[in-house]
Amino acid sequence: MVMESAMPPVWRPDPRLWAPSPEVAGWFSVSTILSIQSSVAFGHVGNSAATFPLMRMGVEVFPVLTVHYSNSTVYGSWYGPVHKAAEVADIVKGIDERGALAGVDAVLTGYQGSEEMGNAILGAVELVRERNPQAIYCCDPVMGDVGRGFYVAPGIPEFLRDRVIPAADIVVPNQFELDFLTGRETTTLAGLLDAADALRATGPDIVLVTSAVTDDAGDDQISMLVVSDEAHLVTTPRFDRSFTGSGDLTAATFLASILAGKSLADALARTANVVYSVLKVTAEAGTQELQLVAAQDELVNPTASFTAVQVR
Repeated sequence: MVMESAMPPVWRPDPRLWAPSPEVAGWFSVSTILSIQSSVAFGHVGNSAATFPLMRMGVEVFPVLTVHYSNSTVYGSWYGPVHKAAEVADIVKGIDERGALAGVDAVLTGYQGSEEMGNAILGAVELVRERNPQAIYCCDPVMGDVGRGFYVAPGIPEFLRDRVIPAADIVVPNQFELDFLTGRETTTLAGLLDAADALRATGPDIVLVTSAVTDDAGDDQISMLVVSDEAHLVTTPRFDRSFTGSGDLTAATFLASILAGKSLADALARTANVVYSVLKVTAEAGTQELQLVAAQDELVNPTASFTAVQVR
């Protein structure tokens, strides 16, 4: 008599089926990320900016979509469905029924859209942690930016601050979002460090501040700061144009580097090198949308080479 197992078998990617190129092998092993984010048909934001780069880096991705729009909302008009929170929960449930959540190393989230969606995402994070207690949660608290202000529905910034951030292990706010989350106005490196520590005090162990511009840096420079028990800063030239999806690419690259076991300094430098190299190709093409296919080699072997400096 054949006995049916009470639990489905745990699925993990077979390393024998993935042959990393030499430049990838030194940086990334086969990790698995459950990525719950927005998606667009045209352009690259949310999962459309994270899934391909992560896979190109050798990371397995389970993409779950919160919305599927024709294009980014920065264009002023867009079309497409907003998925219901229950639909997202059902998709995660289906993945779990395959036994796959036990093989998930991290959950990555970006644009959430509504409090209901946020609660569904928190439920997914809790479920992943039940299946794999070592799994980590990386939250990109998408809510706004300098020059645009808030571009999410009323109440979402507060929900992210009060409910989502405390549940995260890694948080990747831009400077505008950091200021809101901590009730501060940061203008110096010291201010950024203090604000990042204040955010860490609410729950996350690691805070990566992106798109930081301070009074003690040049007008043509932009920085990223990673803060945990130690802190590291990397500064790059500043492009005179904006790009869609660069924050999503940043969060994905940093998380992949952390999952690969890299130190904070190395993960920060790697992220800066990848993102700057991709943005350079994009700027040279004269587009706002990331040129991920044209710049795909930069995702694993970036031409830029910046060094992270320890500042604490």
